[in-house]
Amino acid sequence: MGKIITGATMSLDGYIAGPKESGFDLLFQWYGNGDAEIPSASPDVPPIRVSAASAELIRPEWRDTGALVVGRYLYDMTNAWGGRHPIDVTTVVLTHRRPDDRPEDDENFVFVTEGIEAAVSTARKLAGDKNVVVNGGQMARQALEAGLLDEVGIELVPVVLGGGKTLFGELGVTPVQFEGPTTVVEGTGVTHLRYRVKDGRRDA
Repeated sequence: MGKIITGATMSLDGYIAGPKESGFDLLFQWYGNGDAEIPSASPDVPPIRVSAASAELIRPEWRDTGALVVGRYLYDMTNAWGGRHPIDVTTVVLTHRRPDDRPEDDENFVFVTEGIEAAVSTARKLAGDKNVVVNGGQMARQALEAGLLDEVGIELVPVVLGGGKTLFGELGVTPVQFEGPTTVVEGTGVTHLRYRVKDGRRDA
């Protein structure tokens, strides 16, 4: 069985987005500052071009991912990535109400309305022996509070945003301890950090 993982690109002061969802251009400069290309399955998202060190870490992580869990906000904000997520796996969308234009689930998107435990459980079935990646923000907060996460990945970039959205939002259970970093990779314009959740996962 694979792991349940969350993570995000983060500023030095701990934000994954600036005030009013600003700062993405600064947070994701490292997506285009290298010579190693990683393809995208989305028709709306171009391939990323990162440093060799970043690519050596990201390529196997993407290959080992079997499904994603995201919230309706991100699904709508990205316009469903043009129909397919860049990582090229099925995306489970946690929502209060499925979109009118998607009456049925398919190999691209599955919609779950019963909560984070049901969303993660659905994603685990889709992923098989591969990992499930839970998007940052509200989805990450809910998964951590429910005891569902195994690992957290941070892509730390040298910028200070001064405010905005954090990885776990207003977390209702604190403190939460982590082990590591288990991995430290120095890319160009980014430091990749991986941590294990200390108390492990409670199965969904």
